[in-house]
Amino acid sequence: MSVTVRVPAKVNVQLAVGAARPDGFHDLANVFLAVGLHDEVTATPAEELRVTCEGPDAAQVPLDRTNLAARAALALAGRYGIEPAVHLHIAKDIPVAGGMAGGSADGAGALLACDTLWGTGASREELLDICAELGSDVPFSLVGGAALGTGRGEKLRPLDVGGDFSWVFAMAERGLSTPAVFREFDRLTEGLDVPEPVASEALLDALAEGDPEALAAAVSNDLQPAALSLFPELADTLAAGSAAGALAGLVSGSGPTTAFLARGAGAALEIADALRASGTCRAVRTASGPVPGATVIRA
Repeated sequence: MSVTVRVPAKVNVQLAVGAARPDGFHDLANVFLAVGLHDEVTATPAEELRVTCEGPDAAQVPLDRTNLAARAALALAGRYGIEPAVHLHIAKDIPVAGGMAGGSADGAGALLACDTLWGTGASREELLDICAELGSDVPFSLVGGAALGTGRGEKLRPLDVGGDFSWVFAMAERGLSTPAVFREFDRLTEGLDVPEPVASEALLDALAEGDPEALAAAVSNDLQPAALSLFPELADTLAAGSAAGALAGLVSGSGPTTAFLARGAGAALEIADALRASGTCRAVRTASGPVPGATVIRA
């Protein structure tokens, strides 16, 4: 028997970041939107815990117990007194180290796959609790759709979305470390009065109304200056997307993937073609959202 779970990437349509807390984390107002780029995680009984990976950038994925998929299996097994004897195979399609929660997606996917394989009977709340222990973005990868994340981003409130939003994602030539981007944020804001992070009411209204132009006027990312400081070439990609007719462009999460909001699917294809021709990025993908979170597709 094996279980395969499909789990989506995310884009942050708003990422408001507060000052560093004593524990080193930052309070966030993080508006997540799950989009149709997916990884698939397959859990199969094995003699011991093992992780394998295929797909774009698979060589960059750690295959030891630092992988969030492995950590998810260990956390669930530890909670229920189960031997974590499972082979986790990850079919990657979400960019690695791209600010689209690919690692978090794999953690959520592995958690649901192992829960289904082992028949633990864990409640949704228990699974979300494990997700929160694994990382700030992991709970949303399980839930999907659209949500406001507060605290470190792990406390989720589902959001209403009144339509489908079309996106173009430009993948950069190299990755960015999320901790490094937060450290740069702290450096850039040192000595400044960093306001408490709050969700934009205009942005939440735009999502609820399914209005891409209103959403474009409200998207924001407080980590973008830090990402651009560490990776200045991203400014060229943002400029190319804007010139191609994107309603808005921003760094996705901690980057370095850049996300462009389009008027619709046809406009997204045109923007994607222009970005490919611009020479400012490694690869380009189109996707729309919201889409469901981690879902069992084969068992």
